[in-house]
Amino acid sequence: MEIAFLLNGETIRLGSSPTRTLLDYLREDRRLTGTKEGCNEGDCGACTVTVDDGSGPKAMNACILFLPQLHGKSVRTVEGFGGAGANHPVQDALVRLHGSQCGFCTPGFVASMVAGHAQGRTDHDDVLAGNLCRCTGDAPIVRAAEATEGAPLPGWIAADQAARPATDPAPFAPETVDELARWYAANPDATLVAGATDIGLWVTKGLRDLPKVAFLNRCRDLQEIVVGADSIRVGAGVTVNALRAALTDLMPSYAGMLRRYGSEQVRNAATIGGNIANGSPIGDNPPALIALGATLHLRHGQKRRHLPIEQFFIDYGKQDRAPGELVEAITMPRTAPMLRCYKLSKRFDQDISAVCGCFNLHVEGGKVTSARIAFGGMAGTPRRAANVEASLVGKEWTEATVRAALPAFAQDFTPMSDMRASAAYRLQTAQNLLLRYFADLAGTETSVLEVQA
Repeated sequence: MEIAFLLNGETIRLGSSPTRTLLDYLREDRRLTGTKEGCNEGDCGACTVTVDDGSGPKAMNACILFLPQLHGKSVRTVEGFGGAGANHPVQDALVRLHGSQCGFCTPGFVASMVAGHAQGRTDHDDVLAGNLCRCTGDAPIVRAAEATEGAPLPGWIAADQAARPATDPAPFAPETVDELARWYAANPDATLVAGATDIGLWVTKGLRDLPKVAFLNRCRDLQEIVVGADSIRVGAGVTVNALRAALTDLMPSYAGMLRRYGSEQVRNAATIGGNIANGSPIGDNPPALIALGATLHLRHGQKRRHLPIEQFFIDYGKQDRAPGELVEAITMPRTAPMLRCYKLSKRFDQDISAVCGCFNLHVEGGKVTSARIAFGGMAGTPRRAANVEASLVGKEWTEATVRAALPAFAQDFTPMSDMRASAAYRLQTAQNLLLRYFADLAGTETSVLEVQA
């Protein structure tokens, strides 16, 4: 089946293996070698390009982006960011301010800067967190991004949006969740690809063959966020960045944790449903959703079922999902004033959590009336701290109560030691996070970065 997309202003129509990456196509078929292969797993940013689905250019990793994900979209590489023989303003600024050293990372930086410029972003450290400069030349790169704030947008952005090719429905890219559910029920051995931020590594690093796949990026009804009076329903295809934007005012602590979920490129691709269905014990979304008491919506054909999200995670690598059953949506409370989410990792940006703890207590009349505390990285699945919760409920909300509850963590968790942290570290920091939560709610500033700012 033919896929069609715009590449640097040119309409491309081709048939391709469903798991061929954009990076391989650019370098091998098109000889657009400005886009580099570095890590080939979405970490270094050397392969960054911009992708526009009509809502504006977004930075994405070409190394873990499969060609069918581009169906109906427009792509720009470093070779296509100028116009009429001129450079993009960020390219001129990088030259003028000496933002390129060895040059290997520069095309990826340019792509991230072009996307950030198009969006009017001034949080340049966030925009560029997914791009690694091995020469440690980040300061002049950031100065170049600052120098282009407010510069006119290039004409190709509007031209690309107007010229994106019309596309026919593709058998491997369902247009609706109804169509997807029917197909998946009939093909339960298939692989569902949403953002491909994990599945991409199955191909690039694991060298796996995926003979039967379906791409979910064209299921618009999976990408809806519905904010009601008391609840928020989030479609499984909603990206991490889209959820972050929706929660910035409603749940700022959760949104702040999502800011540290991968890089800008990863957050533009990774989906909430994919993160949940993956079932990783160190995924950052499940602890927050468990602490919120969220409900998971699953679908098999025309049959739907709903369960508290903590019941979905049965054991390491095992979830309560039948063959051919898909994650359709998640429903959470509209607000949670006492929700706090804390992510501990070796690097602040773009790192996997050693421990992720989320706390959601209700306190009335000075007493804890309910408690939901969930952790990632402490067990084989994301899990509630049931004994800690029981130690708090019904007690006065005081530091003494909090400290008395700390030993209960050892009843709830027997963490493992691995390359990210030792078991002793994980247990100690889980206890410390409860103390941090108490201080946080008391109004004590607990973020070192915010204190420095």
